Amino acid sequence: MRNAMSVDVEDWFHPEAVRGFVPEDWSGLELRAGAAVDGLLQLLAAARVRATFFVLGWVAERQPDLVPRIAAAGHEIASHGYAHRMITSQTPAEFAADLRRSLRVLRAQSGQTVVGYRAPSFSVVRTTLWALDIMADEGLEYDSSIFPVHHDRYGIPDAPRQPYRIRERAGRDLWELPPVTGRVAGRNVPAAGGGYLRLLPYAFNAWALRRINAEGLPGVVYTHPWEYDLKQPRLALPPLRALRHYHGIDRTASKFARLLQEFEFGTCADVLRAARGPMHAAPVPERIPAPVTS
Repeated sequence: MRNAMSVDVEDWFHPEAVRGFVPEDWSGLELRAGAAVDGLLQLLAAARVRATFFVLGWVAERQPDLVPRIAAAGHEIASHGYAHRMITSQTPAEFAADLRRSLRVLRAQSGQTVVGYRAPSFSVVRTTLWALDIMADEGLEYDSSIFPVHHDRYGIPDAPRQPYRIRERAGRDLWELPPVTGRVAGRNVPAAGGGYLRLLPYAFNAWALRRINAEGLPGVVYTHPWEYDLKQPRLALPPLRALRHYHGIDRTASKFARLLQEFEFGTCADVLRAARGPMHAAPVPERIPAPVTS
C-alpha cells in the first residue's frame, strides 16, 4: 500500500504554538527552513521517496531558490497558504486572497500546476467548510486539512479517515486526503505526523499506519522542517506548550528515516491518482533522485 509523505514547509516562528512569543513582523527573524528542508531532501533521496511539500508562500518568496530545489529533486509542490493564518481567523475574501497569492508564487517558482493545499494547523473545521468551495474555484484538486480527530484547535472527529471526494464545482472534483489516524476504543487517534510522531513511541505510529493500510486505506504522513532543527531558537513557552512543541525533536530524524524504510511512500498526488483512477493523474515529475552517499 502506497502512503503519502508530506512536508509542511514553514519556519520556526510560524507555528500557532509560538504565536504571541515572536514578533508579528517576521522580517527581522532568522530564516532556517531552507537548511532543514535540505536535510529532509537528503533523507528522502536516500530512501528513494518522492514526497509532497506544502510550501508557505511567505517562505518561498524570501528563499526563492528553495521551491526550485525541491521541484528539481522530483517532489510535488503544494500550497500551505501564504501567511500561515488559520482559516478560522480569516474571512472568505481574505482566505481567497491568501490562497491566490501562494499559488502565484509556487506555480511560478516550481513550474508545476500546484493542485493541492493544506491549511495552517489543519484549520478546515466545521465552521470553515466554505473554504473548500474557494479551493475548487481556484483549480485545486485536493485538500489535506481535515483531521478526523478531537483537538483543541482543529478537527472534525466524524469525518472519513480515507481519501474521499468532498466537493464538485463546475464539473471539477475536489478530494480530501486526511492525515493518519488509528482506531482506539472506538475513537480516532492521530498518529504518524508532526507532534504525534515526535511525542508518541515509534511503535504506536507504525502500528497506526499498518492498521490503516490493513483496512485498505493509504495513510497521509506529515512533518515540518523545524521539527529537525536542533539549533533553532528556543522560546520561553508555557510548560505544556513547550512540551508539545519541542519534546522529541532530537529523535524526529531517526523516526522519520525508519518510517521511510518500513513503509511505501509517494506523493499526495500519487494517493489521489490511486483513489480516483489513472485517467486523472496530477502533473508531477517522475524522476527519483539517486541516494545521497556523502
